[in-house]
Amino acid sequence: MKIGFIGLGSLGSAIAGRLASCGHELLVWNRTREKAEASGFPVADSPADLVSRSEVVCLCLFDSTAVRDVLSREDGICSVDLSGKVVVDFTTNHYKEVTSFYDLCRARGGEYLESPVLGSVVPASKGELTVVVSGNEDAFKRVEAPLLSCIGRHIFYLGEPGLASKMKVVNNLTLGVFMAAIAEALAVGEAAGISRQTVLDILSVGGGESLVLRAKKDRLVKEDFSPHFSNALIYKDLHCLEDLAYELKKSVPTAAAAKELFAQTFTRGCAHEDFCAVWKVVR
Repeated sequence: MKIGFIGLGSLGSAIAGRLASCGHELLVWNRTREKAEASGFPVADSPADLVSRSEVVCLCLFDSTAVRDVLSREDGICSVDLSGKVVVDFTTNHYKEVTSFYDLCRARGGEYLESPVLGSVVPASKGELTVVVSGNEDAFKRVEAPLLSCIGRHIFYLGEPGLASKMKVVNNLTLGVFMAAIAEALAVGEAAGISRQTVLDILSVGGGESLVLRAKKDRLVKEDFSPHFSNALIYKDLHCLEDLAYELKKSVPTAAAAKELFAQTFTRGCAHEDFCAVWKVVR
């Protein structure tokens, strides 16, 4: 399959690499051209150029503002005929913003699939993400086996526009809260005179045992905060979750506390480090 890929951050690069390893032919575009050229894939001159040379277009961007720009700019995806094309968006979008992207693509003859992923760089490189999808069922079936199955061990089709984005931030409520709790427990354990390695070893077979701790344990020991999923991203996602909770009149006190903790990473200068670096804030 000829796939156009836009967005080569940490997660996007891992997904693109995985798709290429599955035999797909990739053409890429990134707002920073140097990053696109460094990927080793052929580089399109613009999103419009990329669309014209691809069967399916994948997006993996920071937020809905970036997605809207790529779709609507003068040389954007929706500046050309999209007949027969499917836009698969792996971005974690705001649940209100995302519904308009369907209309933008359909107005040009294409289909848009809202397809946020659960998991980060390592599972992406192994094809072990979880993919949550909303959108047209025929478009979903068209890309499920050849594309989504390459990157996802678990694939959930929710259908109704907006539901996939809502589910993604519901998932990230637990992700952010778990990471904040692990960081706080580690900081308290160290302050009590227990070595970092020992605290993490015991948490990993005790109350802290989780996918989050398994993914971040070695990185915390080594103080490796190179970004797989940044503090800025989890902060953005928890903000979207709070918007959803406000609309639903639901209280989310643990998510709110975690969000404010991640907010401190901006003033501490580590917002763009991996979200396990929140440990530096509570330490």
